[in-house]
Amino acid sequence: MSDIFREVDEEVRRERLEQLWKRYGNYIIAVALVILVGVGAWRGYIYWQERKAAEAGAAYEAASVLADEGKHQEAEQAFAKLATDGTAGYRGLARFREAAQLGLSDPKAAVAAYDALASDASLGRSMQDLATMRAALLLVDTAPYQELRGRLEPLAAPDRPFRHSARELLAFSAWRSGDGAAARKWIDAVLTDPSAPSSIRNRIDVLAALVPSEGKG
Repeated sequence: MSDIFREVDEEVRRERLEQLWKRYGNYIIAVALVILVGVGAWRGYIYWQERKAAEAGAAYEAASVLADEGKHQEAEQAFAKLATDGTAGYRGLARFREAAQLGLSDPKAAVAAYDALASDASLGRSMQDLATMRAALLLVDTAPYQELRGRLEPLAAPDRPFRHSARELLAFSAWRSGDGAAARKWIDAVLTDPSAPSSIRNRIDVLAALVPSEGKG
């Protein structure tokens, strides 16, 4: 008797499934196709991204080789192209390398390139600070102290990653401009910071010997 009831239940379920399929079969097929197309598109996108990243990596390496070989104009052009056409990660790196190549032939243009990087919030504060430091290194021998101060003083704060280098450049710039008081201020900021690297301390010690203990205000 139980076999009969089981057969009846199976027949009822089969009929219900057939009815559901007749009613919703087309929708089920459509959803399945959408899923298949979506998976295929996603896999295609991933492949495309990986290929673009590989191409950008190869282009970056080729541009770096040009720079190492002293072909600076060609390297600058290669980095500029990658900064426009490369993947997101390589675009930022290429912009820094392009600015570095510019610095060898056109410091003014290089400073402008670094300033553009420093104002690009998408890079993050550390990379923006690095760009500011690179620009300051190009300017430290020629720009007045007040200009360097405007650029670097925020970077000299205790929580900034390049504070030691910023203080060193500020001390040197102040000394070069004849502002002994400002030079002493930044020298002391380096020497009283226990986390300052020994290489910077050594250079600051040399500079300290050139600065009077009481500079002009």
